Amino acid sequence: MTTTSWTTRADNRAARLARAAQALGPRLRGKLAVTDAITGLLEAVIEPRDRVCLEGNNQKQADFLAQALVQLDPARVHGLHMVQSVLALPEHLDVFENGIAAKLDFSFSGPQGARLAKLVSAGRIEIGAIHTYLELFSRYFVDLTPKVALVAAQAADAQGNLYTGPNTEDTPAIVEATAFSGGIVIAQVNELVDGATTTLPRIDIPADWVSFVVKAPRPNFIEPLFTRDPAQISEIQVLMAMMALKGIYAEYGVQRLNHGIGFDTAAIELLLPTYGEALGLKGKICKHWALNPHPALIPAIEAGWVESIHSFGSELGMEDYIRARSDVFFTGPDGSLRSNRAFCQAAGHYACDLFIGSTLQIDLDGNSSTATLGRIAGFGGAPNMGADARGRRHVSPAWLRAGREARAGRGGAAGTPRGQKLVVQMVETFREHMQPAFVETLDAWQLAEQAGMELPPIMIYGEDVTHILTEEGIANLLLCRSDEERAQAIRGVAGYTAVGLGRDKRMVENLRDRGVIRRPQDLGIDPRDATRNLLAARSMRDLVRASGGLYQPPKRFRNW
Repeated sequence: MTTTSWTTRADNRAARLARAAQALGPRLRGKLAVTDAITGLLEAVIEPRDRVCLEGNNQKQADFLAQALVQLDPARVHGLHMVQSVLALPEHLDVFENGIAAKLDFSFSGPQGARLAKLVSAGRIEIGAIHTYLELFSRYFVDLTPKVALVAAQAADAQGNLYTGPNTEDTPAIVEATAFSGGIVIAQVNELVDGATTTLPRIDIPADWVSFVVKAPRPNFIEPLFTRDPAQISEIQVLMAMMALKGIYAEYGVQRLNHGIGFDTAAIELLLPTYGEALGLKGKICKHWALNPHPALIPAIEAGWVESIHSFGSELGMEDYIRARSDVFFTGPDGSLRSNRAFCQAAGHYACDLFIGSTLQIDLDGNSSTATLGRIAGFGGAPNMGADARGRRHVSPAWLRAGREARAGRGGAAGTPRGQKLVVQMVETFREHMQPAFVETLDAWQLAEQAGMELPPIMIYGEDVTHILTEEGIANLLLCRSDEERAQAIRGVAGYTAVGLGRDKRMVENLRDRGVIRRPQDLGIDPRDATRNLLAARSMRDLVRASGGLYQPPKRFRNW
């Protein structure tokens, strides 16, 4: 009878730690490795075909560790399976071109989307799946558990305790999954404290979850991803924001919500203290947010609209403002933000009544995607935010009304009373370079065939979309009672795109008579009133003034 070992993970971890100690010698003191020993450390603890999580978030990047990973000898380290939220840096794809990594599971590729598409079509990368954030984090604890995690933190002490600062983001989920499954955790930090003259403001990750700490030669890169300059908001976007506030937010009484990235949603935020005030909506809508600390929300916060904001990550330059508005943000005793992407994604999915965001393509079923031919952008958190939470059981007026509208006149299981989340896709009919946002067939279908995917990479499924908002008006898909009505409602707000021009004019007018489609004038909105003068701030400098000088925009947003 053979004896089964139940300590293989612990034994393997011990062997990796021993190799690191031998390889680094005096360059490793406790858990602290000297900066120029990082390549030797990685080659000592990473084995071929390991599953490696390199912390690449929406904002915070373990960039020093990414650059070191690219420098490894592919003869010693190869075939890695990379599992990470975001592909933001060139190094995130260099590891595949250099033969160090082979397979990828991720959520969002942002600026690397075009390059990723080329590598996939060339067969240089095997994609396991394009996940939403919560989905990927969940798999860290099931079947995509990292063997080695490379993360970033603001500071560490001599014992290896980490302070992550305002951009905690994905770090807790990554570290916990790795540390409690026999894995190795390596953290790059911006600074080391001595415990006497300097101490950690708080401990975000305890030392016994961390294997090694290395001080990076420069602060880790942080992208101010959600920051938008009000000067670039157009009058069309102001018009769409007015329709959103009056035709959706006010009617449903939306108090708990999430906004996606973009100028469209920034316009809504900047209209709250002006147009929203004129509509008498203060205290009735937009009180609780799952949202990064958008600078565009400063005027609404100062005007008393916002009660709470829980954040996925932080925004550069907002640190002093957040510290001074601790009643609104989730901050520690030190005054700094504690963001957490996993918890905020869960909050956006289960605790919010509305998600509003944009996309690159929408088809006649209401399916939308940001994965197009030549660019695989991924999805980020949109499929969590923009999905009806079937497990939700608590009620709110907005959720109940949407559920009633969706189930009116239906019987059986389809008519069982329950609520529904409001999921709004807000797009101009034509995107940049006059690319139509509305298409008969998503590129996702062709992309799936090219990449050998089992399913087309659809970001938000049409059955979850409740409203589509364009400069032409609002299509309330909850009120549609057939696939044909749904398609014509979408055509009815698709403007002069080929999809819009293919509308059945009589049917679209009938849908308008029923209130399924509503134009600005149907909402009592004169498009001539949609001017930039309605914005509570029309420049970055206005946002600084509104903050009382507390907001310090990154240099690229300063023109004074």
